[in-house]
Amino acid sequence: MKNFRRTKIVCTLGPAVSTLEKVVELINAGMDAARLNFSHGDYEEHLKFIKLVNEASKITGKFIPIIQDLQGPKIRVGKLKTEPIELKTGNFVFLTSESIDGDNETIPIQYEYLTDDVKAGDTILLDDGMIELKVISVEGKKVKCEIVDGGILKSHKGVNLPGVELQVPSLTEKDIEDLKFGLENGVNYVALSFVRKREDIINLRRKMEDLGRVVPIIAKIERIEAVKSIDDIIELADAIMVARGDLGVELPTEEVPVLQKMLIKKANIAGKPVITATQMLESMVSNPRPTRAEATDVANAVLDGTDAVMLSSETSVGEFPIEAVKVMNRIIQAIETQYNFYGPVFDSNLKLRDEVDAIGRAACLLAQQLNAKAIVTITHTGATAKSIAKYRPAVPIIALTDNDEVVKLLNLVWGVTGIKLKEISETDKTIENAKIQLRESGILESGDLIIMTAGIPLFQRGSTNMIKVERI
Repeated sequence: MKNFRRTKIVCTLGPAVSTLEKVVELINAGMDAARLNFSHGDYEEHLKFIKLVNEASKITGKFIPIIQDLQGPKIRVGKLKTEPIELKTGNFVFLTSESIDGDNETIPIQYEYLTDDVKAGDTILLDDGMIELKVISVEGKKVKCEIVDGGILKSHKGVNLPGVELQVPSLTEKDIEDLKFGLENGVNYVALSFVRKREDIINLRRKMEDLGRVVPIIAKIERIEAVKSIDDIIELADAIMVARGDLGVELPTEEVPVLQKMLIKKANIAGKPVITATQMLESMVSNPRPTRAEATDVANAVLDGTDAVMLSSETSVGEFPIEAVKVMNRIIQAIETQYNFYGPVFDSNLKLRDEVDAIGRAACLLAQQLNAKAIVTITHTGATAKSIAKYRPAVPIIALTDNDEVVKLLNLVWGVTGIKLKEISETDKTIENAKIQLRESGILESGDLIIMTAGIPLFQRGSTNMIKVERI
């Protein structure tokens, strides 16, 4: 397979790529999944992007999944009378949950439990960490704070309460309405913001069941509580996102790189896809080339073992959205051509969970020892392809399925290329048809050695029980 890239690219859609031509360009440049940020925009805009992605997928012949990123219980500064206001280091300021027009003496915070949850000594961060306050006292419906690091503040900027256990539900009323809209209009993944504990995942899945459609859940790791409960969260979620923006506000900056590696490693061991996100090529919002530090950041995420890297402002509102994807594509391919895969196959931490996992590991070992061109799996749910990807083989993983949705979902999984089977029959005939389809499409050539897995009978959930060595 020419120009085969294992690590996937997620692009956030926005005004910078709001035409069919631009979305097609994104796909051709290397976009594997599209993200819709429900912190911004209205339903009309989101529906437009859903239709654009589906149309662009037909034009390019690629199955692009859509990730609905729910806003979650984001706490924000309320309305200020005049803005911006200046908060000077060393001065004192009051915060209140009351709905008032604020000034540099009293600032409204859109969180009704503010005075219940914070106490003297707590840190409060405004504008995503740019301004730091220290709680001096709680006085009725106001919180008196000392300004530790001052700055300029505008209305509706983000507020973080690191280490404070919040009373807000993981799903807000807005999230539930947005979720209903997303499921009705065919989103393929739902990303849950500000996850804190396993119950947050359970509640979202139950809400999906109530709404009549369940899709995979991506747990966004961006709070300290989530880090403390990470094993439970990874177990219950279908994937995780290392959301370094809010995580870098909640934690000291120097801890984020180590935490990123730990989160990716844990997801790899569990066989769950992991997305590394936030400010990967941030300078490309306004520049046609990234900094060397940004290129190194992308490279390190790839070397850490991430399944996907994500672009946010770079593609949604940036001046060079297509160039950003092309640059990311080139960086990934440059790293992957130098990296020695197969190491994880022998990692003692990767425990076999079930028969499908054992077949996945065996397929990787056979592919290595026989110098196979690819591992081909016939799958109904995509579970076998994910099990194979867990062991990071050096050869492409080709997942053949009867299910359009599965092809889309696998586009987020490391090393996997999902393909819709054209002809389905009994087992032996389907395997032969699959080999013909792979040859005629130019993916593989006559004589290529492949490792094949399937389940007998075909296309039954959890039935993978066969592994074969075949030639195209």
